[in-house]
Amino acid sequence: MNDVIRIGTRDSKLALWQAKLTKTKLEKSNIPVEIIPIKSDGDLNQITPLYEFGVTGIFTKNLDRALLNNEIDIAVHSLKDVPIDPAKGLKIGCVFKRANPLDVLVLKNKNIDFSKKLTIATSSIRRKCQWLYKYPNHTIEVLRGNVDTRLEKLRKSNWDGAIFAKAGLERLELKTKNTLLLNWMIPSAAQGAIALTTREKEEDLKTILQEINCNETMHCVTQERIFLKLMGGGCSMPISAYAYYDKKELILKTNVCSIDKKQSLTDISKYRKNDIEAGLKSYNKILEKGAEKILKSNLL
Repeated sequence: MNDVIRIGTRDSKLALWQAKLTKTKLEKSNIPVEIIPIKSDGDLNQITPLYEFGVTGIFTKNLDRALLNNEIDIAVHSLKDVPIDPAKGLKIGCVFKRANPLDVLVLKNKNIDFSKKLTIATSSIRRKCQWLYKYPNHTIEVLRGNVDTRLEKLRKSNWDGAIFAKAGLERLELKTKNTLLLNWMIPSAAQGAIALTTREKEEDLKTILQEINCNETMHCVTQERIFLKLMGGGCSMPISAYAYYDKKELILKTNVCSIDKKQSLTDISKYRKNDIEAGLKSYNKILEKGAEKILKSNLL
C-alpha cells in the first residue's frame, strides 16, 4: 500500500460528495488520502437511456481500469452502479451505512391529478416499467445527467415530474418544494448504498476497510445482489430488490416487470435476520409466481 491512499471517483457533484465522505472516514484513522476524479462513459454520454447502452459497468469500468493499473487504491461507487460480477481482480471492500433507498417524484406543481395523462421523466427502465404498470395512461420521457442537471431540465421542461433517488437529493442537500415519496416503487438493488472497491490482493487495505464497513448494510445489499444475479438483471432489465431489517427479521421485497409494462410480479418475504440464502429463496418464490415467463418475454 502507498503512503497515501488514492481514492478514485467519478467527477459528478454527488460522486465527489461520496469520495469526500470516504476521505473523512479514513482520515479519522490518521490515514492520508488523495481524491482522484475520473470521467466515466456514463457521464460523457448523457443522452442515451442507460438501458440502451447494452453493457454493464457503464459508470464503473474506467475506475476499474484505474484500479487494475494501480493508478488508484480505492474506487468509490454508488453500489447500484457496480456490476453483479466485479471486474476480474477486484472486490467490494466495504459499504457504508445505507441512506434512504427509496425513490421520490419531484413535481413541477404541488397539486397534481394522477388520473390525467401526465408526463414523467426518468432514464431508468426499472422506474419506467413500474410507473407505467401503475399509470398506463402516462408518458415517460428520457432524463439523463447528474442530479443538478436533471432538476434544471425538469424546471425548463413541460413535464409534470421526474423520478430521483431520495438519497442523492439528501446527500447534496437539494431543496425541492414538491416531492412525493414513492413507497410503492421497489428500488434498485443496493440503491442508497456507497461501496468501496479494491484490488483482491490488496491485503493491507482489508483491515482498514473492515473498520469502516457497515455489516448490516453489507448483508442486505448482498442478498439483493444475489437475487439480481440469479434473475439475470442489470440496468437494462426492470428487476428490483430491497432488503431491510424489521426487529429480528430480514424483509426482502422483490419485483420483476415486463418491458411492455403489462405485467408485474412482486414478492415480499420474511427471513431470519442473518439468513445468507434470503436472495436465493426470494428468487425461487418469485419464479413460482410466474417470473420466468416475464423474463423470457423480456428477452424476445
